[in-house]
Amino acid sequence: MSTVALTPTPDWHRTVGIPRSAAIEYPFGRPLGQVGDKEGQRSVLLETLSVLENAKRPGEIRHLSFAWPEEPKETKWQPPEMSPLIKVYLDEIKAARKAKG
Repeated sequence: MSTVALTPTPDWHRTVGIPRSAAIEYPFGRPLGQVGDKEGQRSVLLETLSVLENAKRPGEIRHLSFAWPEEPKETKWQPPEMSPLIKVYLDEIKAARKAKG
């Protein structure tokens, strides 16, 4: 059975050998999107399934182009401290966002 993982931590998935990953820059606990946003969730799911369909090699990671609609610091359901994984990758995340423009 072929699989694809939707993840906010694609480098970790690469390290542990997940065969195909769809990377998304959404907060932990909300990989498909906002609560109640059926159309947005459906779009993320369909794009994730397209990674499964179109992956050409083992370990492939495709970064999905979705953007969370609010600044992380404005998200009311976030825990008061960032996750340990985000702390580890924070500089890389900031650099990637800056590179996107």
